[in-house]
Amino acid sequence: MSAASSRTGRSLFLLAPLMLFLIGFFVWPLFSMMSQSVSDPAVLRLLPRSAEVLADWDRMSPPTMEMQAAVIEDLKAVDDDQALGDMVRRLNSARSGFRTLMGKTMTAVGDSANPPVDLVSIDKRWERPEFWLAIADALSPYTDRNLLAAVDLGRNAAGEIEQLPTDQSVNRVILLRTFWIAALVTFACACIGYPYAIIAASLAGWKRDLMLAAVLLPLWTSLLVRTAAWFILLQEKGLINDLLLTLGIVNSPLALIFNRTGVIIAMTHVLLPFMVLPIYSVLITIPKNLMPAAASLGAHPLRAFLRVLLPLSLRGVASGGLLVFISAIGYYITPALIGGPGDQMISSIIAFYATGSANWGMAGALGVVLLVATLLLYSVYARLSRDEPGRH
Repeated sequence: MSAASSRTGRSLFLLAPLMLFLIGFFVWPLFSMMSQSVSDPAVLRLLPRSAEVLADWDRMSPPTMEMQAAVIEDLKAVDDDQALGDMVRRLNSARSGFRTLMGKTMTAVGDSANPPVDLVSIDKRWERPEFWLAIADALSPYTDRNLLAAVDLGRNAAGEIEQLPTDQSVNRVILLRTFWIAALVTFACACIGYPYAIIAASLAGWKRDLMLAAVLLPLWTSLLVRTAAWFILLQEKGLINDLLLTLGIVNSPLALIFNRTGVIIAMTHVLLPFMVLPIYSVLITIPKNLMPAAASLGAHPLRAFLRVLLPLSLRGVASGGLLVFISAIGYYITPALIGGPGDQMISSIIAFYATGSANWGMAGALGVVLLVATLLLYSVYARLSRDEPGRH
């Protein structure tokens, strides 16, 4: 074995733990989330015979006796209540009324003393093709239903994609709200973080260390503790309102909690370091004699800033803005504690689908939407930050 091959083998051996960590805690969870959003075998698992019979159905004519017999046979074999609940939930989301229909049907099918002749004798709704269409569409182990529903779209009886009714269209509104709040937080962080980074970069010694330590302090504190602290500060009789009332700035307490204002204040405080540090890292690489040189050539300080310092530091602003925005769109605890019902972000809806209704397909689909948005932001940033030909 050559020396080069030996070095390559040792390098791969040293990288193996890192690769296993990335696969186990990053790649595999992402793959599982994406597969959950398009995988839906709940109906096919319990109705295998029905799937074979429904494959020959023209999707328009009334159900045949063979179709009804296949469903009865499949339902008789069901012995898993959780799997049955998953199937009923899937069918009921496609066609309202399936929950009561399937409950009534399971009771009749389980009556060995008086078995049903067919499904129509149990409930007249089994004559209607739309209920059978819901079953036929749900028999595929893969579906785009969750991904479409994540952006308030769905398929009609003809299989065409269309807008969901207004009373079912909530995800797109919450997604837009999430992006809007993230944009406001990013703007607030830029307005505060840019001057702060300039001042920190212009100092030296213990003064610079003190400013950096102050901005890094939120990163050393638990997110839940920071949010709880803002919960105390922003309430009607909190420290901020007491101070404003004492100084006579306001005549009555301001509404700073359980609204959009409180969410933006708390999130800005938490995410400010992600804006300050990238800007600071760029500013300290800029020669300090550029601004004095511009002033010596007659440039006004504002003009020198706009023409010299700002363009050179924009990469840091873009990096910080990207970090803040991407972190903000996934926030859950801060909006849940500080915000009101109209300030909840998409992460709260994902948590509801995952833990509240056990609908992992919708939770995964909304996660995929956020993942795609994040990747698009990364690609836009990479394109904007790419050096232009001939630029030095």
